[in-house]
Parts: sequence; C-alpha cells; structure tokens
Amino acid sequence: MTVRVGVIGAGMIGQDHIRRLTDVVTGARVTAVTDLDAARAAEVAASVGATAYPTSADLIASPDVDAVLVTSWGPTHAEHVLGAIAAGKPVFCEKPLATTAEDCLRVVEAERAYGRRLVQVGFMRRFDAGYRQMKQVLASGSIGTPLIVHCAHRNPTVGDTYHSAMAAQDTAVHEIDVLRWLLDDEIVSAQVITPRATSKRFAHLKDPQIMYFETANGVRIDLEVFVNCQYGYDIQCETVGEDGLVRLPDPAAAHVRTAGQHSSAVLQDWKARFADAFDTEFREWIASVTAGAEPTGPSAWDGYAATVISDAAVRSLESDGTVVTADMKPRPTFYGGTA
Repeated sequence: MTVRVGVIGAGMIGQDHIRRLTDVVTGARVTAVTDLDAARAAEVAASVGATAYPTSADLIASPDVDAVLVTSWGPTHAEHVLGAIAAGKPVFCEKPLATTAEDCLRVVEAERAYGRRLVQVGFMRRFDAGYRQMKQVLASGSIGTPLIVHCAHRNPTVGDTYHSAMAAQDTAVHEIDVLRWLLDDEIVSAQVITPRATSKRFAHLKDPQIMYFETANGVRIDLEVFVNCQYGYDIQCETVGEDGLVRLPDPAAAHVRTAGQHSSAVLQDWKARFADAFDTEFREWIASVTAGAEPTGPSAWDGYAATVISDAAVRSLESDGTVVTADMKPRPTFYGGTA
C-alpha cells in the first residue's frame, strides 16, 4: 500500500517534509498540496506530480488523500487538524498542535469523540537516536530514580522577528515535550529568569533565558535557552539519578589534531542536527498509517500539555520570574491517564 499524503502549507518546513516523503520514506506519495500562496502551492505540487487544491477543506475531502500533513502557520493548525479528524483521516501536525490551550482541548475532545487516535504532533526529538538511548537507560533503572535534569538549547543567531516569548513557545517547547517523555512524569510549574543579556541580540529580545521546571514527582529541571550564542546549534541534556547519570551524546563528528589544537566541528542548524530524527519520525508515522494502526508518536494530549507548560513559562517571564503553575486538565484515560 502507498499512503497518499495531502500537505497543507508549502513553506520551508512543508517543502522539506515533501522532499522527505518523496525521496527518503518508502510507502508514501504526496498527492495534494495547498497553501495560502496559490502560486507556490502549484509550483510545489508540480515538482512532485501532485495536485494543487484551492483550500485545505478541498484537500482533506479529496478521495486521493489518505492522510494529512499540516505544516501551515501555527494559528491555523487547529482548524486543519479538526477538519482531518472530522473526515476520519490520520493527521500529522507540526508543532504547535495549536497556539492556545483552548484550541488544543478542542482537538483532544474531537479525537476522543471520534473514538481512536488520529493525531500525531511533530515533536521529532523522541525519534532521535541519542534521546532514545537516554530513554532506555532511564527505563532500565540503571541510574536509579531521576533527581535533576540539566539542559541547554543554543542557536548561533535568530532573526529580528524572534521575540522573547518564542524562547519558550518555539524553542524550549522541544525540551518540554521530550523531558515529559524521558521522565514519564508531568511538569507542574515553570519559572524563567533572565541573566545578563548578550550584546549580540536585537534590543527587543531577552536572551539568554534560564528556565526552571518542576515535575509532579519532584524532579528539578534547569534549561538554558541562548539563541544568539554565535558558535553553533548546540543541544545538551543530562539526567542525574540516585545511582548515576546519563548524558545525551553529541552528534558524531571527526576529531582533528593539528597546529597544537584538538577540535571538532559544531553543527550550525537544527535541520542538520535532527535530520535522522525527522526521517525516523515520518517512517514510523507512515508505517502506522499503512497498518491502519493508531500513531505511536506524540499525541494530541502531548500537544496540549506542551502548550500549557510553555504558556506558564511565558507568564513567568512576563512577571519577572514568578513561579507559575501549569494549569493542566487531568489526563484522560483515552491518552493513558487515570482521570
């Protein structure tokens, strides 16, 4: 079986995923594309032999579309995901699931009413080999009960459209999701502190930021978000347990000794760092659609949780470092909860 995928949103990430589904992942074919820019949709669709549709509703309703990929502007995600659920079609939604907790809950309730999981959210770190190794170590109990997690998320630079709230909403949200998964624990509060600001930032941006999270089981997490670090794209994560620690490995790189120095290259962007994770993410999603099974990746509930927690971090930033409770609804049994 070949899964026929309709793509809503033909911008940078949409085009990259279309390339991935066309050239990397077997068992999938992009058959439909739509975008607010009709000319761009037509051009991208023609490049892969797909049909350009005038609206997302037309694309979702098409009999030539088995599954939907949402890579449009964030505030439109909920509308498109709800449309796919109403049509009974599996839908992969790039993060965020929605830009408000209320819209995330609308998706959650629609999916529960449908009666089975159709939604997967694009938090690709769960598919990274290093994070999966960390998950195995933590699940084995070999380092004992987790106590503390230290993280860093560094970018060389960001553009002038990047604003202070995006440090939580667009950047730290990846750590928020992957740490909930690694620890199998819920984050219940957030605090954001701003140290001395780098002179390499735009004046409107608070950078770096230090974020503190606490989980329901009392694990303390510190996360440095520094999006103008200059030297590269650097993701770090270390979990300290009662009997040891586990650290996320750096990407494989050659070590060079020359001229009295020992060096290795630092990656410069997220695409290179997580290329394999993106590929694995889509291979597993297409495999689940092919099998007629529920997706195994991040759920609509995970999308909701990430939005609630990142919103708490933004409120803390805006209130000069107040500890803010993540006001989350009880997790339904539909998503593995007890409520």
